[in-house]
Amino acid sequence: MRPLPIVALQTVPVFGDPEATLERLRDRLPRALAMAPATRLVLLPELHLAALSPPLEQSARVAVDVPGPTTDALGQIARDAGVWLVPGTVYERGDDGAVHNTCLVFSPDGELVTSYRKVFPWEPHEKSAPGDCFTVFDIPDVGRLGLCICYDGSFPETCRQLAWMGAEVVLQPTLTTTTDRETELVTARANAIFNQIYVVSLNAAAPAGLGRSVIVDPEGIVRYEAGSAEEAITDVLDLDAVTRVREYGTFGVSRMWDQFERRRGELRLSVYDEPSVR
Repeated sequence: MRPLPIVALQTVPVFGDPEATLERLRDRLPRALAMAPATRLVLLPELHLAALSPPLEQSARVAVDVPGPTTDALGQIARDAGVWLVPGTVYERGDDGAVHNTCLVFSPDGELVTSYRKVFPWEPHEKSAPGDCFTVFDIPDVGRLGLCICYDGSFPETCRQLAWMGAEVVLQPTLTTTTDRETELVTARANAIFNQIYVVSLNAAAPAGLGRSVIVDPEGIVRYEAGSAEEAITDVLDLDAVTRVREYGTFGVSRMWDQFERRRGELRLSVYDEPSVR
């Protein structure tokens, strides 16, 4: 096995107070890890650290520098806990003044390993500037993980590109308050099935979001679906399951990833190469 024990915190911020929200994470994380001491990675929802009250105020008021004081504090939290920390997303102030919705990843030694700017903001409602590339990172002796933020998952290209970059798990911090959460759950399962990967779609708890976070395995089976309240979701992802499903097929029959990989050199996927016909 290549086990990855995780804790996904379906939670709410201290509305209007990013510093208090950060301190709440600092206090709560040891208690969560005491419940699941083998945990190697902790995940939080989208924009948790921005601590905005619903409906979200899209502004630069709570934007932070990356790196900066916020990332320094998060790095210390990760170091103290000795875990990989993916603390949801922050509004990042770019060098050009643009504000991005950015996911951060910290190693157990507190290093800011990578960051990812949301490629597909929820237009026209989300005003943050889009990123222009996808991001993966490696956990030594376990495997490769990809980052996907909320509405990114509605575009099949996102998880396909991450899987093509070697991701066996896609972490999807989410903040959904609208009635299409059911659609997002279907999409999470579809992305897992098409790419034969794990998808962890973590929403904020009520009243910040609608909850219903899910962990989906490489065959599209929902390992767990949360309710709407605050919850510490625990699981152990076996990344060897990705290898098994790709080699033997979903439920032992369908080897989509293998078949596409064998044929991709002879296919021209013109939908991505040619302009749309109007």
